[in-house]
Amino acid sequence: MFGTSNRKNFKDLSEQEILALAIATEEDDSRIYRVFAKTLRPDYPDSARVFDEMAIEEEGHRSRLTEEFRRRFGDVIPLIRREHVSGFYAQKPVWLIENLGIERIRDEARRMEHNSHSFYVQAAARSTDAGTRELLNQLASAESGHEDTYSVLTSTYLTPEALEEEQKTAHRQFVLTWIQPGLAGLMDGSVSTLAPVFAAAFATHNTHETFLVGLAASVGAGISMGFTEAVSDDGAISGRGSPIKRGVACGIMTTLGGLGHAVPYLLPDFLTATIIAMIIVVIELFSIAWIQNRYMETPFFRAALQVVLGGALVFGAGILIGHG
Repeated sequence: MFGTSNRKNFKDLSEQEILALAIATEEDDSRIYRVFAKTLRPDYPDSARVFDEMAIEEEGHRSRLTEEFRRRFGDVIPLIRREHVSGFYAQKPVWLIENLGIERIRDEARRMEHNSHSFYVQAAARSTDAGTRELLNQLASAESGHEDTYSVLTSTYLTPEALEEEQKTAHRQFVLTWIQPGLAGLMDGSVSTLAPVFAAAFATHNTHETFLVGLAASVGAGISMGFTEAVSDDGAISGRGSPIKRGVACGIMTTLGGLGHAVPYLLPDFLTATIIAMIIVVIELFSIAWIQNRYMETPFFRAALQVVLGGALVFGAGILIGHG
């Protein structure tokens, strides 16, 4: 009845079809909450219990809607889903994404409840049956009140200790998925490209050629580091998260780390470009030390000493090679 090329407008749905759509929507939402709970259970067991309860509530809504449908239209419920209706809100399958973060899941749940509330308000306004209209209004109120329900469930299952533990887990996952590979890329891009950039600079004294060397080294290192990070660990055993996310973080930060001291050589004056590039190198190295101190809990002095020493050795090697 509803093909992908011939969807029915929401405003043209009959009351029977609206109830059928509501039943299918509640069933879909309850399954999505179950998936959220399953996704969260290994690392966030208490939050998983919250979504288990939300799924049970959605299943209760579906049962009430099914009873109302049978009261008015019988036992045969048409199969009508969101994708069959033009003008109905779309539900993106974000729950199929691997390593979906806890904050993303919570945001998606809030969006789902908002959309459901809007749907029931519009559906109630279309209903001519007093019993159906009352049920739809009740469900609209229930969906709008899910924020309160979520707060109650959170306070029930997420004690301060459990919440603190989940926050630590989320922080650890963020560090493992984004910060650690990004930091590795920034260190590699900032340090490893020092030698070719400054070797080219002092060998040629040509800013354009130096920039091209820096650009090539930065992009090449970014691609290499990104692919290496992505294919070296799928995250299943290590728990480091999505290899695609890690590869993107590592590749982009590697490229940026190298471009930082290559871009000044777009300037035509060699001395000015070199002075600016050296200043940027210092900023890059101390930025690396700050990130290590902020997210990896490495003492700042020790981190600064390590990166400055390593950077100085590579920088010196580049100058010596350039003068060779």
